[in-house]
Amino acid sequence: MDALRIADEQGLDLVEIAPNADPPVCKIMDYGKYKYEQAIKAKKARKHQATVQVKEIKFRPKIDTHDYETKKRHVVRFLEGGARVKVTIMFRGREMAHAERGLAILERLAEDVKELGTVESEPKLEGRNMLMVLAPVKRDAKTSKQKASEEDSAGVDAG
Repeated sequence: MDALRIADEQGLDLVEIAPNADPPVCKIMDYGKYKYEQAIKAKKARKHQATVQVKEIKFRPKIDTHDYETKKRHVVRFLEGGARVKVTIMFRGREMAHAERGLAILERLAEDVKELGTVESEPKLEGRNMLMVLAPVKRDAKTSKQKASEEDSAGVDAG
């Protein structure tokens, strides 16, 4: 009762922290302000949370070199953006007899983008599709900032 009177005199709330303790533990605080601060913390945590996107790009086993290069640029753009890339080779009809062609395309793509992404799941055949997942390479913030500043200074010198 004394705690309730003290809290009332100060214009604050008496909040029960541990009701099962002996004796129960209470705290005198501004409960509205406490709830507001908790909501702000939760909002900030959600804002700074990194959501990983999975982008998908589809190839065919008989892809031409120009089409391959175009789709490879898309994969590079996705990896640079920090997204995982699910690469799918779609087989139709008799193309299933030559699954090694699809495997060769996936291995070639993994080799071409190895500085930007690593193979997270090896190529595997699921029904009429062959799948592989590429994950972006983790880079330090310092090294990427240094690299950007070096490129900027190189551009100034050349101008």
